[in-house]
Amino acid sequence: MAFAAFASTDTEVSQAPRKRPWIALALLAPGIAYMLLFFLAPFIQLVITSVQTAADTGGIGEYVQAFQIANYATAVSEYWPQILRSFAYALIATFVGLLISYPLAYLIGVTMRPFPIAQGVLLILVIAPFFISFLLRALAWKQILPAQMIGTDAAVIFGLIYNFIPFMVLPMFSSLQSLDLKLVEAGSDLYASPVATFFRVTLPLSMPGVVSGTLLSFIPMSGDYINASREFFGSTSTTMIGNVIEASFLQTQNYPMAASLSVILMATILILVATYVRRSGAKDLL
Repeated sequence: MAFAAFASTDTEVSQAPRKRPWIALALLAPGIAYMLLFFLAPFIQLVITSVQTAADTGGIGEYVQAFQIANYATAVSEYWPQILRSFAYALIATFVGLLISYPLAYLIGVTMRPFPIAQGVLLILVIAPFFISFLLRALAWKQILPAQMIGTDAAVIFGLIYNFIPFMVLPMFSSLQSLDLKLVEAGSDLYASPVATFFRVTLPLSMPGVVSGTLLSFIPMSGDYINASREFFGSTSTTMIGNVIEASFLQTQNYPMAASLSVILMATILILVATYVRRSGAKDLL
């Protein structure tokens, strides 16, 4: 009887309708088409533009197709200070933002968990800046900050932290909100100090949120050009790579230089992000 039941079950499983591959492809088709149209195609065009050379006519913004790999060497040799400054600003702003965001996310996600109304109010306060234009917020802070601070490294880093800190808080809050507090209590029951419990239990379990939050902040910070511009917090001495790309595209119309710098920026960010994710132990985010 048992063998017959097993055979019957096995037959039913084998006769179960199999999912047709074309259905999965049809469901994936809109997303694939979107990625091809709005990511892959522009990226290919960007790479093609990055190896163009000036036309013989000598007109501004006139370039012909070539294989001018030297454009990349020229971009690095001319603008390496802006490249280094961009990543230095982004790293400092990400680190300081992490020191601010994690306690705030812990307060909302763990401490305020028994008080859902207060938790909701704090979340609204974190999200509220998104309802105001990025430019308007930056202009408002330009009026608030002391005049002698505008145009300094500190002002640009402050602008980066302020404008991107919600992107860091929300992923951390999501991880800490789902944290099982019984595990934290178990650490105390095993006579671990609060500091040891935090570094051995709380922080490792919230690392996916930390990694996601820091990446969501660091990546746009590296290519930002608004905070470092002279119209907002920056000056000629705080120019970031995003400012150079913006000026090359829209002002000098040096499209190969702008495209080369854009590819260099993307490649550098990709390498840094891959290294960071692997070393943080959150390889599933890759």
